[in-house]
Amino acid sequence: MHSTESEVTKRVSEVQNYYGKTLGDKNDLVTNVCTVDSEPTGEIKEILSLIHHDVQTRFYGCGTPFPPQLNGATVLDLGCGGGRDCFILSKLVGEKGSVIGVDATKEQVNFARGYIDFHREKFGYENSNVQFHHGRIEELNALDIPDGSVDIIVSNCVINLSVAKEDVLTGMFKLLKPGGEIYFADIYSDRRLPQSLKDDAQIVGECIGDVLYYEDFFRLARKAGFNDIRVAASSLKQIRNKMIEDKLAGAQLYSMTFRLFKLDLEDKCEDYGQVAIYNGTLPDSPHRYSFDLEHIFDAGKAVPVCRNTALMLSKTRYAPHFTIIGRGDTHYGPFDCGSPVTAKVPSESFGAAPGGCGC
Repeated sequence: MHSTESEVTKRVSEVQNYYGKTLGDKNDLVTNVCTVDSEPTGEIKEILSLIHHDVQTRFYGCGTPFPPQLNGATVLDLGCGGGRDCFILSKLVGEKGSVIGVDATKEQVNFARGYIDFHREKFGYENSNVQFHHGRIEELNALDIPDGSVDIIVSNCVINLSVAKEDVLTGMFKLLKPGGEIYFADIYSDRRLPQSLKDDAQIVGECIGDVLYYEDFFRLARKAGFNDIRVAASSLKQIRNKMIEDKLAGAQLYSMTFRLFKLDLEDKCEDYGQVAIYNGTLPDSPHRYSFDLEHIFDAGKAVPVCRNTALMLSKTRYAPHFTIIGRGDTHYGPFDCGSPVTAKVPSESFGAAPGGCGC
């Protein structure tokens, strides 16, 4: 169901007020939801040491949405806030790549623009490869970004704040190039939350009030054109605020990182007799690469894969790093995705969070 213009305007105003005026920095948050629980990789940690301290204090994300193989790519960051992730991406894409940050809060956009030259000099670039736009993520068509021009779209704990999530996903699909990827972290619930939480500006601002039940997210993503949604990471969030915990009435929240591709994929995993071999060539992953929670590839080992996975690995920027064997023209029935994620990881960390190979 599409939200009305007045609903979108009201929510944008509430979010702008919370992130532009109520919060001075991340220490003003009243819960632990808009925070990152895991340690960054060595490469990201090294880049973070170059990011201005003031920019880091304005960071409200819940994950690390930085997929590999970004050099030279055009990356769009939805809900860029004070620009921390954009500046990290600026280093990851290199001087020949480009990064576009979009945020609805003018104070955040102006703040981020003030640090463009600082990071250009830190990275040793002759020209900055970052630009920031003030705009709504529900109205990406209003920005000066051509359809089919973006390689990767990232977002960090922002889409939950929108009341028009279907419009956000549809807009992302249009902007992506064929074979492009969405790789984003956000908060999801294990059930549908009551309307009373959606009407609480503080709880919404803390990335809780309007989070989606993850099965509902899958439904919206498929409707937008993303048939196979992969879970790259998932962890149970601790609220650390008794008043808000009581309002949740037992609902659990998860920080989940999804990856979605603009490819002609099926809505189920099907067996076409194919195997994938990881070549061991992705940076920082010479021996093993975790594509998602269900697909972990050891270098040189042939792994049976469904056709969707074969396409993700052969028709995207990952193609040079994988060898796909099998013509893929004979159907052998449904593909066995294996055990669910919850059988592979501690339940206290992942609870009922789904894993993914389209099953």
